[in-house]
Amino acid sequence: MPSPEKVTVRVADQIAAIDASLWDHCACPIATREGGRPDNPFLTHRFLLALEESGSAVPATGWGACHFIAETEQGAPLGLLPAYLKSHSRGEFVFDYGWADAFERAGGAYYPKLQAGVPFTPATGRRFLAHPECGLASQDVAEILLQGASQFAETRGISSLHVTFCTQSEWEGMGAVGMLQRQDQQFHWVDQGYGDFEGFLESLASRKRKQLKKERAKAVEAGVEIVRLTGDDIKPEHWDAFWTFYQDTGARKWGSPYLTRPCFEMLHDHMRQDILLVMCRRDGEWIAGALNFIGRETLFGRYWGCVEDHPYLHFEACYYQAIDAALELGVPRVEGGAQGAHKLARGYMPSPTYSLHWIAHPGLRHAVAQFLRQEREMVDAEIEALTEMGPYRKGAQSGE
Repeated sequence: MPSPEKVTVRVADQIAAIDASLWDHCACPIATREGGRPDNPFLTHRFLLALEESGSAVPATGWGACHFIAETEQGAPLGLLPAYLKSHSRGEFVFDYGWADAFERAGGAYYPKLQAGVPFTPATGRRFLAHPECGLASQDVAEILLQGASQFAETRGISSLHVTFCTQSEWEGMGAVGMLQRQDQQFHWVDQGYGDFEGFLESLASRKRKQLKKERAKAVEAGVEIVRLTGDDIKPEHWDAFWTFYQDTGARKWGSPYLTRPCFEMLHDHMRQDILLVMCRRDGEWIAGALNFIGRETLFGRYWGCVEDHPYLHFEACYYQAIDAALELGVPRVEGGAQGAHKLARGYMPSPTYSLHWIAHPGLRHAVAQFLRQEREMVDAEIEALTEMGPYRKGAQSGE
């Protein structure tokens, strides 16, 4: 590893200040080298640019870009850490409100804090983005970035750094050098060689299979037509309708939607080939929709909304259509987003998610470390119990 005096970690206060080709070469090396889709579309320069330049993730909304760039003294890039200076804990999906409340009641200042990850996006992906030709191991680059970010925090009186929805390998590697490890779970669908949706249905226990078929029939019983759109097939009328759906859901779940209308326009302009939009129509009018992003090996479900309620339409548009599309695209995994135990009965099984935490104050760090040890045990037990409750025939998921 280069000695500390030969390495610089600097900060960019907007993604636009970082060369897009450099960013994507670190974040999406396979797509950059071989073409095709990125592993994780949310890590692309164009996605983060849309969030920032649309006014969605900006200081005024509590998300001040603070991206870390590690370089040699000659200016050769070593790696990147996407991060934001936060004045609250909204839009993260790894909840630390209790930590903030306890610290502030004790006289501390929890905010601002550093959040390393993708705003508003509870999707697993790499966070310590090593340059593939830097000559260092990914772990070494991650440690350099951590040292730079923690020094930045300490000199500015920032309470903490939170690396959310990182990969398991990052979680293990950075936990080994002292970052606090947190674990949670989501519900993901994984293709076990089903071939098509009928093959998936055959893997379910008989009662669950009958229920699923019933739900799919009920969803369109009122004359609902469902279409899947991607690329140039997505038109302004679809975004106009989806914006209405998104506003309704955002107002009910978060108080106000996270994304602005210009963000969707930028996503269309620069990422429509990476988008799958499931739209539902009745009597010639769009009534509901679900927005997904397509990765190289994962279909990511993001937003759903509607202006009419129909039994099971949510399940059809968000979960069954996603499975069908993943099988058609040859994408072996569907991440259904945060929370939602109702996904279990629809074939989405519990899968662990990971986050890492650096906390400056020794007392708060000790208290959080104790809490996280207990929480990890509870999460492991919950995953085990939920797995036993899954809808599959015995042995179906292991190919027996």
